[in-house]
Amino acid sequence: MWDRFLHDNSSRTEDGRNADIACDSYHKWQEDVQLLKELGVKIYRFSISWSRILPDGTTNKINQAGVDYYSNLLKELEANNIEPLVSLYHWDLPQHLSELGGWLNPQIADYFGEYARLSFRLFGKYVRQWATVNEPKSTCLLGYGNDFNAPGLVLVADGVYQCAKIQLLAHAKAWHIYDDEFRASQGGRISLVLDSPWTEPASDSDLDKEAAEREIQFGFGWFANPVYIGDWPQVMKERIANRSKLEGLGFSRLPELTQAEIDYINGTHDYFALNIYTGTLVEFIPDAHIGTPSYKSDKGNNAYSDPSWPESSTDWLYYWPLSMRRLVNYVNKKYSPGEIFITENGWADTGGIDDQDRVRYFKGYLSNLLDAILEDGINVGGYTAWSLLDNFEWAAGYTQKLGLISVDHDSPNKTRAWKASGRYYQQVVQTRCLVDTCVE
Repeated sequence: MWDRFLHDNSSRTEDGRNADIACDSYHKWQEDVQLLKELGVKIYRFSISWSRILPDGTTNKINQAGVDYYSNLLKELEANNIEPLVSLYHWDLPQHLSELGGWLNPQIADYFGEYARLSFRLFGKYVRQWATVNEPKSTCLLGYGNDFNAPGLVLVADGVYQCAKIQLLAHAKAWHIYDDEFRASQGGRISLVLDSPWTEPASDSDLDKEAAEREIQFGFGWFANPVYIGDWPQVMKERIANRSKLEGLGFSRLPELTQAEIDYINGTHDYFALNIYTGTLVEFIPDAHIGTPSYKSDKGNNAYSDPSWPESSTDWLYYWPLSMRRLVNYVNKKYSPGEIFITENGWADTGGIDDQDRVRYFKGYLSNLLDAILEDGINVGGYTAWSLLDNFEWAAGYTQKLGLISVDHDSPNKTRAWKASGRYYQQVVQTRCLVDTCVE
């Protein structure tokens, strides 16, 4: 659906460019595996493109060229002693399924289950760590509540909640298929990937504390609660039902999870996959007057950044490394997941090889993650930075760079070049030391 979204209107990316070729890892996968080997990493997280192996999203037609690509990549990773962590869905739905209603259509969960089963069958020999859906919140809020991402539907009052329910059911279906049919023979594990900033109360007032907790429940608990506790967060159920009633509806805009659905979703995790980039301050504001319904009005607070935090090249990412430690502590206390795996963490700039701001970012965030492990006793099972390469960053196109390795997207060969942050990361992997000189 992203191909259609961008080809229909090139202005949907900041630079007017699309992802037809991007980093061209389709042809340069061997070179990229060698970059991973040189980095010294033991794990590589990547996603399968649903439409690459199933062009219309259904198992009626399997694209063997796509299957061969992923098989070859997985074999090459194995040959270099690099473990894959494979995501099944990272925001890009096959166009045919999008036209069937996408993540507003309950049947898409069934299609996702068939796609997941096929992937486990084809690639499970090489994969021990799976992720089902990456950042469902982003798909729902940016693609179904906003025209920022594909499919560009502005259904911010209700479509976002339907999207969430269907993605949760899709995740649960894939988890149960793996658990029932493949776990015994393949010995892997599977979870979904959730993202959140740390939400810090703007003051010590009870109102700001409540507003900050509501912020994280509406954005993070929205998906974590059904999987790790059961059902939507209570604050979401109460606020959305109340505002729906005041708007004249005889039902809540938040679709109910039946007891059967609650039971089906609850417990579908083997570890907690967490994407964390930044933090935000949250303050209380009076509830908006009943008018045009929206997710923002349902949430009813104000989130903003501290002006003292260094800003990246994008307006959502700020350097506040304490957010890492506080969020993993929150996850551990709230959801008791057993193990947390940091699946994304990184910094955006506009380019350049000597990227010292990114080096500073990794030093700060990894230091706080280490404090969480050593001082707070949090079980962190692994960490993968976002990202290996400067890639296509959705609506930002190629204007935002997050890679450890630079990619010249204007060159025919998509030439790779090491950045300072890549060499720093390499040093950390080799020495397990976050500063230049470590004392034994």
